[in-house]
Amino acid sequence: MSADPVPADPAPSETTQDREYGDRVVAVEPGGNEPIPAAERHGRPRQLFWTWTSPNLEFATIFLGVLSVSAFGLTFPQAVAAVLLGNAISAVAHALLSARAPSAGVPQMVLGRLAFGYRGNAVPSALMTITSGFGWFAVNSVSAAFALDALTGIPAAACLVVVVLVQIGIAFVGHNLVQAFERLAFPVLAVVFAIGAVIVLARSDPGAVPDGGGTGGVGGFLLTVGAVVGYTAGWSPYAADYARYLPADSSRLRTGLAAGLGLFGSTSVLMIVGAASVSATAAAGIVSDNPATAFVGVLPGALAALTLLAIALGAVAANVLNVYSGAMAFLSAGVDVPLRWARAVVALAFGVVGFVIAVLALADAAHSYEAFLLVIVYWIGPWLGVVLTDQYLRRGRLPVELLYDRAHRNHAGLVALLVGIGVSVPLFSNQVLFTGLVPRLAPGVGDVTFLVGFVLAAGVYALLFRRVAARTAGPAE
Repeated sequence: MSADPVPADPAPSETTQDREYGDRVVAVEPGGNEPIPAAERHGRPRQLFWTWTSPNLEFATIFLGVLSVSAFGLTFPQAVAAVLLGNAISAVAHALLSARAPSAGVPQMVLGRLAFGYRGNAVPSALMTITSGFGWFAVNSVSAAFALDALTGIPAAACLVVVVLVQIGIAFVGHNLVQAFERLAFPVLAVVFAIGAVIVLARSDPGAVPDGGGTGGVGGFLLTVGAVVGYTAGWSPYAADYARYLPADSSRLRTGLAAGLGLFGSTSVLMIVGAASVSATAAAGIVSDNPATAFVGVLPGALAALTLLAIALGAVAANVLNVYSGAMAFLSAGVDVPLRWARAVVALAFGVVGFVIAVLALADAAHSYEAFLLVIVYWIGPWLGVVLTDQYLRRGRLPVELLYDRAHRNHAGLVALLVGIGVSVPLFSNQVLFTGLVPRLAPGVGDVTFLVGFVLAAGVYALLFRRVAARTAGPAE
């Protein structure tokens, strides 16, 4: 342990949160990123199933399946295999991180301080803030705006304003309203998308090879896996945020399974439907600049309207998590916001910035989305390598006192993260913004940046961990 521990955030005691919050839904969640005391704990692990299902029942998930065929050149069977592989990898990581949350009672990026140190954790927290609070917020807001535009005929910009106001409002109120919204949205989204999925799959031709389809080869397969991981593992830095209110003695197995299965099932089904929709829309002769309109074009009129509404609802379900966790990551970077409702105020500010970014992204949504997915995975991979290796090496030990200790140092995490990013991106990145050395020499290699970054960061951290293990191991959980 560090020789001079000084609490950085409010001291992790039961006096740091308003005791009156409890399980109240219509009440602004007080505080920032403090530990959740025993008196405030509530809920059951199964709630994580719909918490992680609802936000993925949206068009951004479907569109990734579309890209696997139309942009990455895969056939439908190849796309299915790539989707299942990428989502399985991501769901396992998410389950492992979620399972630890009840015993810790802190947000995911606060837990990251064990591996990165108090100040070093500012780097992944800042990356998380940018990708979730701004990037994903813009992506999903644009998706919802397009859907409402197609449904109502109201200009996308006006629809965007409505969507953003709803998202900010829910995230501002906080955890309990977020959980309640995901629970209420779940049956509506599940029924609408289930019916739509059956129709799209029935009208698709799994053996069809559209223009450019089937030419992706190994490279297209790996690009799809990377994009899928970028999407699904992009939720991993949020994992503990929505499990930290569960009672400390909650089953780790049930917590991890509920979170992991909710994530895997929703993303896999809708991405596969997206891949199938390419042949379905081609057979129907549907061409549209609005990707949501093209998708629902194969559905009957009433169901098409309901699906567009569900697309907008799903995007809101995703973005309330993005704004909430983006604000949590910002506070976990070591930024002191001395307000009773620090998290709520930061969430409000992020919503405004995200709205501006979304307005700028409306012009070229498809290309912006593809590049964004791959950029996310370039840092998520090394970050997961570090935190999962740290969690494994500690063998169930969780020194909570270090999480709010300004003097806590662990340079191993930051070094491993930077090595993972610094080696994998220049060598293996394969996208429009930047093509690394290996894809330039061997274009068919695809994009294995995530895998290389993960393995490198995990290996470097494991080698350096021995130098810090003695002073940061902590008591058993």
